[in-house]
Amino acid sequence: MRGLARFSRNRLALVSLIVLILLYLIMAFSGFLEPENPTAQSRYSYLPPTAVHFFYQGRWVGPYVFGIQRRRNPVTFAEEQVVDPQLRYPVYFLVRGWHYRLFGIFPSDLHLFGSAGPLHPFGTDALGRDLFSRTLQGSEVSLGIGLVVVAFTFPVGILIGGLSGILGGVTDFLIQRLLEILLSVPTLPLLLALSMLVPANTPPVDSFLEIAAILAVLGWTGLARVVRGQVLALRQLDYVAASQAIGASRLRILIRHITPNLASYLIVSATLSIPGYILAESALSFLGLGIHPPLTSWGLLLSAALNSNSLAAHPWILIPGGCIALAVLCFNFLGDGLRDLADPHRLS
Repeated sequence: MRGLARFSRNRLALVSLIVLILLYLIMAFSGFLEPENPTAQSRYSYLPPTAVHFFYQGRWVGPYVFGIQRRRNPVTFAEEQVVDPQLRYPVYFLVRGWHYRLFGIFPSDLHLFGSAGPLHPFGTDALGRDLFSRTLQGSEVSLGIGLVVVAFTFPVGILIGGLSGILGGVTDFLIQRLLEILLSVPTLPLLLALSMLVPANTPPVDSFLEIAAILAVLGWTGLARVVRGQVLALRQLDYVAASQAIGASRLRILIRHITPNLASYLIVSATLSIPGYILAESALSFLGLGIHPPLTSWGLLLSAALNSNSLAAHPWILIPGGCIALAVLCFNFLGDGLRDLADPHRLS
């Protein structure tokens, strides 16, 4: 109870936990929240974020958006997109539309809101696609990748590191030499080389799982080294010696007695590992070697900011980068709070 009270006093960790819960709820219901089809192109390329209005000429009329008119600038002769106050499109709630999801748990083609007009809260990209809807769709990959990779790497790291520590001898020597070889391999070049093996026409779910597997290739090695050290310390304790005395096998001791005592460390380690995998996937997708269309991720959306001229003229294309920063910061703050909670030597 004292640990929980200490965690509740860590406001950064508490707020981060709330924000992460909201982000994952948004991810789960992203298809329901999207006002536009994320893959549908329109003639409104690089449209700034559109405002939703509720009053017209001082009178409440409900939510609506203005239409957009295309015209040529009389001075520069460049084509411009300007708001047309004569065109008003109401915003409707609970509308029917497209249906395409990677993980979304909302099973139907029902959407929270939509409009026949240009309803783009985050603006549009170069092809006129709604950036808000694409950001919601990208959250499925960017937020889900960390959880999936941790689900891959942690069982492997715990098992191999635990066996290395509990068995000792030649087994421990061989496992440690293997880990040293794997840890000596440059991570980024290996990830880039492996990611090039994923074909561009791979189905979305298969592409996501292949990228997750690539990130998991070396993700378990550091955890295995740390778990091995923890097991070496825990196996000297009396309850482990008592289990050995009554004939319990080493694997049973590892699973039933040692691993539960590592739970607090493993939870903290997982929380601090997830942002690293989010950044790794974002980096691969940013370089064009990760997720491929029609699937998208925050890193892939951020690749539109590679062109400095586009970035200066259309700063809203940086919004997915802000989502990455928010998620990574929240995971780091939450990990720090959980580390304080799990530390038995920390003074209250």
